[in-house]
Amino acid sequence: MPRLFGHRAGMESVREAVKGCREIGISYLTLYAFSSENWARPSLEVRGLMRLLQEFLRKEIAYLHANGVQLRAIGRLDALPPAARKELYRAVELTAHNKSLVLNLALNYGGRQEIVDACNRAIEEGVKRIDEKLLGSFLYTADCPDPDLLIRTSGEMRISNFLLWQLAYTEFYITDVLWPEFRRVHLETAIADYQRRHRRFGGL
Repeated sequence: MPRLFGHRAGMESVREAVKGCREIGISYLTLYAFSSENWARPSLEVRGLMRLLQEFLRKEIAYLHANGVQLRAIGRLDALPPAARKELYRAVELTAHNKSLVLNLALNYGGRQEIVDACNRAIEEGVKRIDEKLLGSFLYTADCPDPDLLIRTSGEMRISNFLLWQLAYTEFYITDVLWPEFRRVHLETAIADYQRRHRRFGGL
């Protein structure tokens, strides 16, 4: 099947993840939708992904808003096509005051870029000396807690430039399930595995 067939199937995985997290009571969910490196994919695929983004936002915004989901986006958003940006900003504005779940879409996102952007923002603010807390305040996710759990699908053993700063003490769960096939049962399995772990944060 064409690659876009898999991307379209992944939209159902997004719905399942959002619905599951909201009903379970998870407060923050960040999905790696489009990395800064994904621009290197074939132009036809990239254009298709941007159209799917717009389609997802148009179709899902009513559900997100009605169920109290606050949509946010992180990354260098100015590089997205104008039509995609317009649809995205409209959805972000509409859901800005919702409280049940914060859904971060990482779009044109790269973890190294985020740290560079944070440092440049600090310089622009006139900061002379920086520490971890201050740098964190300049990240895209400044008002979000660091992730408790990272779910890596497709059996991949890398984080692919995702939330490099924020994942310092995050628990990892690796599954062979491909993202287009990821459903609520897989989400619940990952969370159950996480709940059995003892997090020490470097201590005992």
